[in-house]
Amino acid sequence: MIYAPLNIVIAGGGTGGHLFPAIAIAQEFLSRNPATHILFLITERPLEVSVLQTYGFDFQKISAGGIKGRRLWRQAEAIVLLSRGIAQSAKVIKSFKPHLVIGMGSYLSVPVVLAAWLKRIPTVICEQNILPGIANGFLARIVNRVNVSFENTFENLPETKVRFTGNPVRKEILQPISQSKDKNRPFTVLILGGSQGAHGINMAVVEALEAFKENREIFFIHQTGEADESYVKSVYEKNQIPCRVKAFFKDVGQVYQKADLVICRAGATTVAELSALGKPAIFIPFPHATDDHQSLNARKLCDNDASDMIHEKDLTGGYLSEKIFELAKNPSRLEKMARAAAMMGRADAAEKIVDDCYRVIK
Repeated sequence: MIYAPLNIVIAGGGTGGHLFPAIAIAQEFLSRNPATHILFLITERPLEVSVLQTYGFDFQKISAGGIKGRRLWRQAEAIVLLSRGIAQSAKVIKSFKPHLVIGMGSYLSVPVVLAAWLKRIPTVICEQNILPGIANGFLARIVNRVNVSFENTFENLPETKVRFTGNPVRKEILQPISQSKDKNRPFTVLILGGSQGAHGINMAVVEALEAFKENREIFFIHQTGEADESYVKSVYEKNQIPCRVKAFFKDVGQVYQKADLVICRAGATTVAELSALGKPAIFIPFPHATDDHQSLNARKLCDNDASDMIHEKDLTGGYLSEKIFELAKNPSRLEKMARAAAMMGRADAAEKIVDDCYRVIK
């Protein structure tokens, strides 16, 4: 099929959970027609700028602010930013002339999608979590299409607009994984705290490392976030534990490939990546996530024996080390978890979303 070149605006950022699925969608558009022009509208946080520059995407800053859980004066400030963001978005739309505007669910989506709606530009939003956020709950009333990552998200959105697509995963993460493990490679545990690290997980791992001092058969790959990098690295070195520790892994696809077990938060993007790859995991949901949506995300996999979950209130170094040793010594359990996760994975989510975007435009 021949796909026409398009101008696409994507509003998505703030965290990797919104940005990385947006990049997966952009990659799929470009694979259909390299002449398609993608413009990201972002809040211009350092992560957003760094990642988009790495991928070579154009971007512009738009004013926006969150409302839920904020103090009254912060909510008033967010309303002012919303008005400013709509005006900025309208100006971008006028000059860029997009065929379609896609919102990825963060508060930044609101001014951008509203401006597109006012200009009668086709609009699509993507909801990564089981429970829709405030932004998408509001925008679902006016957009042309809502793409969701979980089947039971239908209950909270207008059914005629909803399509169950899964959460899109970047192409470099979906590279084929070798089915045969190198016998000389040690059992490898990957620890991810999200794009900015997770202090609670980092401290629990630091506490757990004492148990691995006499065990050189387990190798750790640990993404710490910038704040904890030097301290966590020093504890690994002190205990002489084989490891690779960095604030952030740009080669996350290769890192995933090496992992036999993943310990991580349960953000929607991480859940989607692990299930698409069929990776066994221990989820430690962020306890302060809005409406506890990370626990809901993880629960779906746990209920299907695709993962384990530890709530942070129950997390200790001793408990975590016990779980790691238990799974490392039980390859049949890991294989069962991996198969169950793969059955729930949606590696074709970006393709489905882009297919539907072309239909919305027509």
